[in-house]
Amino acid sequence: MVDSSDRQRAHDEFLAEAQELIESLSRDLLLLDESQKQGQSNPDALNDLFRGVHTLKGLAGMFGFERIGSMAHVLEDLLEDLRLGRAELTQHTLDVLFEGADGFQRLMAEAKTGELADIDLDAFSTLIHSVSKAEQSAPNILADYDLDPGMLSVLTEYEEHRLRTNLEHGSTVYRLRIRLPLDVIDSALEDIKQRCKNVAEIITYLPSMDGGGGDSIDIEMLMASQATEADLRAALDRQDGKLTVVQRRVRISRSPDPRPPVPSQRPKDLPEPTFAQAAPARTQAEQSASLRSLSSVVRVDIRKLDHLMNVVGELGTVRSGIGRVVEKLRNGGDAMRELASETHRIHRTFNRYLTEVQEGVLDIRMVPLSQLFDKVAVIVRQTARDLGKDVRLLVTGSETEVDKLIAEELADPLMHIVRNAIDHGVEFPEQRAASGKQSQATVTINAYHKGNHVVIEMSDDGRGIDSASVRESAIRKGLLSDQAVADISRQELLQVIFMPGFSTAAQVTDLSGRGVGMDVVKTNINRLGGAVDIESEEGVGTKVTITLPITLAIINALLFEVRGRLMSIPLASVQEALRLDSSMIGTIEGREVLTLRGETLPLCRLADLFKFAGESPIHSFVIVVVVGNRRLGLAVDRLAGQQDIVIKGLGRSLANVPGISGATDLGDQRLVLVVDAASIMDEVLAPKGNHLLVGGPS
Repeated sequence: MVDSSDRQRAHDEFLAEAQELIESLSRDLLLLDESQKQGQSNPDALNDLFRGVHTLKGLAGMFGFERIGSMAHVLEDLLEDLRLGRAELTQHTLDVLFEGADGFQRLMAEAKTGELADIDLDAFSTLIHSVSKAEQSAPNILADYDLDPGMLSVLTEYEEHRLRTNLEHGSTVYRLRIRLPLDVIDSALEDIKQRCKNVAEIITYLPSMDGGGGDSIDIEMLMASQATEADLRAALDRQDGKLTVVQRRVRISRSPDPRPPVPSQRPKDLPEPTFAQAAPARTQAEQSASLRSLSSVVRVDIRKLDHLMNVVGELGTVRSGIGRVVEKLRNGGDAMRELASETHRIHRTFNRYLTEVQEGVLDIRMVPLSQLFDKVAVIVRQTARDLGKDVRLLVTGSETEVDKLIAEELADPLMHIVRNAIDHGVEFPEQRAASGKQSQATVTINAYHKGNHVVIEMSDDGRGIDSASVRESAIRKGLLSDQAVADISRQELLQVIFMPGFSTAAQVTDLSGRGVGMDVVKTNINRLGGAVDIESEEGVGTKVTITLPITLAIINALLFEVRGRLMSIPLASVQEALRLDSSMIGTIEGREVLTLRGETLPLCRLADLFKFAGESPIHSFVIVVVVGNRRLGLAVDRLAGQQDIVIKGLGRSLANVPGISGATDLGDQRLVLVVDAASIMDEVLAPKGNHLLVGGPS
């Protein structure tokens, strides 16, 4: 009898593996879409897509997810028709396939939550069959070529289709006979496959029946290419292979199918040959090594990593406590110095191993942004087609890594930015042509590390932001007064776009006009301890820059005091800290500013901002914080060192306290608040009369 914990474990395993498959399907669809737009075929991507859907169908059936299995089944039928040339890969067909991928995502949500997704599988099945069409009878072009009947007899239906398609498109078919050592046959075949990848398509390969030796085997390979024989030989770069052209023969009369009824040497239902089919039986040691390589990646629930990270964070506070004990022992006289020395050695060793554990856990949590950008690419395609616009996406820096939880929280902000760019920024093709631009617009995403932050830049080459429209909309919606609009700069005006309720859309649509898009972006990014900036030039385009910490798990923080209250701020946001001199302070348009090495930046007195009571100190300090492209000076009373901290939430009732992102335990029964540099900067730099902070922590 299977208990509930086993069922839950199996359920979670299915969801994790199915999610990976669905994300892979989206990537393959994007490759197919790009190839189709360029008028090229991409049989590899189509095969990968077919195999992925087939695998998903099998998994769904095994674990009892019937609706996912049903959708996979009808999609598999369409993909089989596409693979065998019975259906044409058009943009309409791709739309249907993308709709299927989106359907999988909704059915996955159904499997996770138990809430039935609004998907009519019968209607989707009807749609699938409407884009398939029966294969038209055509002359057997294979009979026109001097192809070996024995090799033809073992071609699968798909391989025969690929061979016929290549011949119909004017490709030259080659036979390659090559002798390979048995002990390296897999790697040798993989090497040949990679060498031919850009110049030829390998139709099939199988062992020759009349060649080889005790420690080697002859492989017969059939390949098709548009390249010249010389170019193909250069790509292969193997002197030990015999390459010959399959000649077209003169036919006097049409004869029946030339293939004799030779028993098949490979099952006919396999989609393509595998290297293992030509390899000899492996030893137990080789099989064990293969199993180890397959199990080198372990899927871990992120909640378990969160728990482990919390434990590591608590160990960090223990480390700080040990450090303080060491200092007290050192100051305890001669009798304590020997004990202090021994405790210091233990503390140093503990610190070294804890640092390794911290770095290891953080590394496990890191994921490449490509996982997120693949989803953005689907949104770009769908939004552009819904609006009738021609948009291409260019991505650089997709290998940049960020904490898994940050990557997940980035999904909604990136979606809103992309939809806004295509809906509001990108012009229709005819409008772009009339203004001298290329009819196809470009949306660019660039990601890179900058210190302890990750920066994501999203730009478009559209019409840019109309300042007059922003001013008029801000006044009409009561977000800014007439005087405030008149006094602010263009850069400050652009920040109005992130205010709640702002929108320049003339009417509400499925994509825009509700005034929540860019507000959601700023709220989500600020909650992650990051910042969002916007630059725009009318007629040229717009760029939105998101700056985020690489991780939120363990943070090195600067400790400081304000009116006797100990507080902290993530060190990643701190550019420098120095003593504040009255000669450095000035006033511009009624606001205090700080002049530092010839540059002027706004100054914020935290005691005034949070309305802390108490006497001002004789001497004070300024902490210069940087969030994105903006700088701000925070006036504090005293600097109190730095320490690794783990930020804890303040609970539901205090979750949205302005200017504060959480609290932390310093390990000596002292709890301190963690300052949110991004929201404080928004308050200080907001146009006059539109401040965000209405109170502060007591």
